[in-house]
Amino acid sequence: MSGWRVWGQHGPWRAKLREGYERTLVFLQCCCFLDVFSNHVMQVHQCLGPSMLPTFNVSGDILLMELFSAKFERIKPGDVVMAHSPINPKLMVCKRVMGLEGDHVKVIPTSGRGLYKQIVVPKGHVWLQGDNTHVSRDSRDYGPIPYALIQGRVFFRIWPPKGFGPVERHEP
Repeated sequence: MSGWRVWGQHGPWRAKLREGYERTLVFLQCCCFLDVFSNHVMQVHQCLGPSMLPTFNVSGDILLMELFSAKFERIKPGDVVMAHSPINPKLMVCKRVMGLEGDHVKVIPTSGRGLYKQIVVPKGHVWLQGDNTHVSRDSRDYGPIPYALIQGRVFFRIWPPKGFGPVERHEP
């Protein structure tokens, strides 16, 4: 009997069980950290399509987006942001902020023809446009969007290697 008690308290299975428990705990802590980090600090996104040429490639650049600017209303005109599309909220759009609430924005017609219009951005909204105005579907099509649709500010391009580096703000 005493042999059984020693085996039961100090056997190799107990050490393996404890190691498995500790590894599982570390794994769960890492998962929690990554979840909090990606929901409240920074995310990785891809920008596809021609609307942000020449700033980003058509084939898709991989970008880092910080979330603090949007949460604490620190977005400025000229920033590149990721936002939920007002047409299809399941899609994210990558556009440049041309104006914040109260700003007067000079709007270039979508077709490239016609007269420029002056728009005042309403309270709680922003005016977004793609850098490639000839093919971008943006606020010129759907109007100013609610500030709450902005998810974050794009601040760094990590792919392709040729474009690796910070994303510059361009004043409108």
